[in-house]
Amino acid sequence: MHVFTSILLALTLAAPASASAPAPRHPLDGLGFAEHWIVYDVLRDSGHVYANTRYAGVSLREPPKGEVLAWRPGAPFRREARVIFMQGPRTFEAVVDIAARRLLSWTEVPGVQPDITLEEFGAQDEIAKASPEVVQALKRRGITDLTTVTCEGPTRGYFGIREEEGRRLAAASCVDEHSIENTWGRPIEGLTIYIDLHERKVFRIVDTGPVPVPAGAVDYHAEALGRVREPLPPLRIETPLGPGFKLDGNEVSWDRWRFHVRVEPRGGAVISNVRYVDGDRTRSILYQGSFSEMFVPYMDPAEGWYYRTFFDGGEFGHSLGLTRSPLERGTECPDSSVWFDMVMTTERGLPRRHPDVACLFERSGGEVAWRHRESRNDTLESRARRDLVLRWIATLGNYDYVFDWVFQPDGSLRGVVGATGIAEVKGVASRTAVQDEDGKDGAYGRFVAENTVAPNHDHFFAYRLDLDVDGTANSLVVDDLQTKRLPEGHPRKSLWVVEARTARVEQDGQLDRHAQALWRFVNPAVKGPMGYPTSYQVKPGHSSESMLEKDDYPQRRAGFTEHALWVTPYRADELYAAGDYPTQSRGGDGLPAWTAANRAIENTDIVAWYTFGMHHVVRAEDWPVMPTVWHEFELRPFDFFARNPALDLPKR
Repeated sequence: MHVFTSILLALTLAAPASASAPAPRHPLDGLGFAEHWIVYDVLRDSGHVYANTRYAGVSLREPPKGEVLAWRPGAPFRREARVIFMQGPRTFEAVVDIAARRLLSWTEVPGVQPDITLEEFGAQDEIAKASPEVVQALKRRGITDLTTVTCEGPTRGYFGIREEEGRRLAAASCVDEHSIENTWGRPIEGLTIYIDLHERKVFRIVDTGPVPVPAGAVDYHAEALGRVREPLPPLRIETPLGPGFKLDGNEVSWDRWRFHVRVEPRGGAVISNVRYVDGDRTRSILYQGSFSEMFVPYMDPAEGWYYRTFFDGGEFGHSLGLTRSPLERGTECPDSSVWFDMVMTTERGLPRRHPDVACLFERSGGEVAWRHRESRNDTLESRARRDLVLRWIATLGNYDYVFDWVFQPDGSLRGVVGATGIAEVKGVASRTAVQDEDGKDGAYGRFVAENTVAPNHDHFFAYRLDLDVDGTANSLVVDDLQTKRLPEGHPRKSLWVVEARTARVEQDGQLDRHAQALWRFVNPAVKGPMGYPTSYQVKPGHSSESMLEKDDYPQRRAGFTEHALWVTPYRADELYAAGDYPTQSRGGDGLPAWTAANRAIENTDIVAWYTFGMHHVVRAEDWPVMPTVWHEFELRPFDFFARNPALDLPKR
């Protein structure tokens, strides 16, 4: 996964918006256009910003949680921004008080590297082509027209190599764009160009020898296909009376759900203060839910591939923006959707508005909320389910990820991710698997086209879930399902029972999927009608676990994948599962570092971190563009309500 020059063009074409945007109405509203300019002006006048200063991320610094929970509409609230900078090899963080137009702090953060910037991506191609060694390597492959060649890539990662210590390295590879749109289908294999981004020069070139550049059909647009199938009759979902939800600023009311929306460059569509109206009570469920990190390691040991172990959130999120991709009306979101914009800065600190980066819509496609046919008196009762969907899409080089928050009338909330886009491929000498007689070309992947192998890889998605079930003081209860042997003489030999245990410290909250257990977040002080503490269950969907060895450098850096579930006490500055700065990190940051203290997590304000993933063995059917593959988890009420909360849905 690396980000190509089209991103730079998209940002260049983004038009500045008027500074007369409405003022924020809620403490958790995203930073507006005018606020970004205040941040810029304060920092420009601070004496800390120089010609070599580059912005690597500007985001809302949320007010303390207690202040947000105590806030009421119309009351004042603090507005602060957190800013990450690079000045040559040094990294700094600043906090700006927007209302007071004042710099609160300026701090150097030693030993870390922030996200790669668009400027750094844009510089790589020129740096690479200025190298005589690169030109000669391309010439050995019969490539002399460099106009159609692009060379760039992501950060190098960390592998304990002494001469790389302290450098900011990109690992560039080249593609041939001649006569095609899908440049991912024309890799120039066997040539890896390591570029020192601070020194702006080639650090090392590794050329393992020419490999044929794939020449088959790779494009997928209608013109390239020649013909498309006949369309089916129109299918329309209309809202003639308007949507069933209401939007007051960024606060959403739908059915019995209430929540706040903010779109962040790194955290995606962040939902906050999620509540459910239960009779005459409005009950808290989730203080905040957000995307936290993504880990995509490839499983090919070749020189040009082993380093491809991407942290898409932490390596690209703040500076490039995961949520920068606009959504297409009528295709990716219904025409009746409500749309959200986002403002983020360039590496020079200039704000740019990105429209239509998230959408909110209702969906009803034949799902059944509940039903029963009573055979004794031949009666049938059923109700249709209607969902509310908050969607954003991250385009990260070759892959596109569709992220949904799905609110259901039965009190369940689902986090859903759909992976689509283009599988990353390598050029090989064998035309197909039949010609790969020794099996070397296809040893770490599968042929998807002539001279084209898609290496095996993983996708892991981490979510941060600050559950507040009926209040902030919660505990994790693990309901272990245990086989029980029945006494001799009983007609049955065995059955299973539930044995509940409460997690008291962080080690107790590190859990894996293979265990036969339910994970429930309970409020010990609030009892439901049957006397059980009210709770919400984190219910995993189908998922896979990391198969990398623990001493492998990428696995060290992605320590959050060691467990499906982690539970930590709430800390405002613990937001990202792999830490704030995973770019070329040595590992151990984020969840492994925080939980080393083994802090108490019983009957206190706690945060759940849930990670799910998939092992991707690429099929021919995934090429040249991959059908969307969906994975999800569910936050599910468990003894939270007195009965099925969707029981009173009206019959259509």
